[in-house]
Amino acid sequence: MAFQRSHKLNLLRIVVLLLVALAGIKFLFRDSLTLQLHKHISKDSTFWGDAGDSGPQSQAVEVHPAKITAPRQGPKQQFPKDLSATEMRLVHLDLKGAAPRVSYLEQLFPFLSRLGANGILIEYEDMFPFKGELEVLKSPYAYSEEDIEWIQQLAELHKLEVVPLVQTFGHVEFILKHTKYQHLREVERFPNSFNPHVPDTLALLKVMLSQVMEKHRRSSWIHIGADEVFHLGEGKDSRNWMSRNKGDTGTIYLNHIKEVLDFISTQYRGLRVLMWDDMLRKISVGALQESGIAKHVSPVVWFYAPDFDAEQIGQFITKYMESGFEAVWFASAFKGTTGPTQTWPPLSSHLKNQLSWLRVREAMPRFAPLRFQGIVLTGWQRYDHYSVLCELLPVGIPSLAICLQTLVNGGFTEETRRKVLEVLGFQSMQLEQSTCEGRGAFPGAEIYHMVEQLNRHLKESITKMLEEESAIKGWFSPYHRKHQFGNPRNMESFGSKVLKLHEDWEGFVRDLRARLESIYFPDTVEEWMEENVNPHLDPLRDLVRDYRAIIRLNAQPKAP
Repeated sequence: MAFQRSHKLNLLRIVVLLLVALAGIKFLFRDSLTLQLHKHISKDSTFWGDAGDSGPQSQAVEVHPAKITAPRQGPKQQFPKDLSATEMRLVHLDLKGAAPRVSYLEQLFPFLSRLGANGILIEYEDMFPFKGELEVLKSPYAYSEEDIEWIQQLAELHKLEVVPLVQTFGHVEFILKHTKYQHLREVERFPNSFNPHVPDTLALLKVMLSQVMEKHRRSSWIHIGADEVFHLGEGKDSRNWMSRNKGDTGTIYLNHIKEVLDFISTQYRGLRVLMWDDMLRKISVGALQESGIAKHVSPVVWFYAPDFDAEQIGQFITKYMESGFEAVWFASAFKGTTGPTQTWPPLSSHLKNQLSWLRVREAMPRFAPLRFQGIVLTGWQRYDHYSVLCELLPVGIPSLAICLQTLVNGGFTEETRRKVLEVLGFQSMQLEQSTCEGRGAFPGAEIYHMVEQLNRHLKESITKMLEEESAIKGWFSPYHRKHQFGNPRNMESFGSKVLKLHEDWEGFVRDLRARLESIYFPDTVEEWMEENVNPHLDPLRDLVRDYRAIIRLNAQPKAP
């Protein structure tokens, strides 16, 4: 019996020792992974600043794919961070076109922080990893849940507040283009705006907002968009509602916004809300007061013209003060507002826009108790979901640097210019010509220079070759090419120049494509090439193809 007890005790000791050893191995393994992650996100910390602690991990929202349903009522989230005394400078990342890979954001965020930004406004659109019944909204290249978490850790490390933007009324083409949601259109023909009278609209928005906020538990603000609600009031349901209630489009707009705000304030206590202000400009003070939305949202007053009338902006701000809003934001632009096909930002224009906003900022004390909370530097990537790409983000970085530092320093002084050149790694800049001289040392500087070369020389050099080379016009006309005949003696007089020009540009474009692919997903690269390179390079490619084919014929008779 004693032997058996001793044997059992020994076995028990062995089991305990094994459990302790396993626990120790698990702890060490977890600590090792944590250390690797910390090393990865703080690899630049000696230069950009110390790493911060990461926040809680995101949790999934359960949704029901059978139909649009409101999210389950879970515990209310708390947002204890108080940034009310902080003047915010948010850089807008418009992901409805040319969304960068997360590896580029790893380079960009410390750069933004160094320039004076303290937050980013992320307009995900179809780049958010929607799931369940919303999975149809995702781009094939949408960020993963791990990407969203990583983006927030990077932002936190570099002291950037993340503000997600979810469009809740207009600019919802990425939703309403799908057959599944076409019944939610205000006007059946157009995918721009929601029909606020259909119950499924609010149910869908609740699920969208819940999924986004579940992945942004660190955020103190959310932006609900709500700008440019085109065709509001033109749909059958809206016309019937206005007839029955003797109402107008302003009331329809406010009723919908109030429902969205009621959901957010109930579900996410302490979360502050932003919205674009353009639709509010048309609504009376009395209607705004009666709606009660001023307690739950701050208007973001946007204007992108270089020299706008500060007094006109003052009229809007006065309206918001009288309506009972507590805080107001501004929105300027560093790219994406000077034309839907713009490929190169006009530096002087965007600088003047910031200077105009500084004048409005200086006048804010007269609008007390309404306080100024911050400014969003917008960088639109498309005018809407269906339009072409505007200036690529790396191309807009010098403009962003100028704009940010101008806001930080209260003007564009010589000291501001010096700091901008130092951070960008340039020797000089010409604002009126929108050019910067020097190699550049910012994320994507190579793309900046290569796009500049394309803009300056691609179309010009090819046009000059095809339209001004007399030998081509005389011995290799469209007629010669159509009927496949030509004299090799005369063709060779221009052949070497044509082949050299083609070879040089094809090599250049290959290098550019490789640079773009390091930052962007394949669909962006292909679209940008189709819009900005191929229309100019394809005529040269066609000429070279025909030249090679006809020179091989060795002066045969004209084809019929």
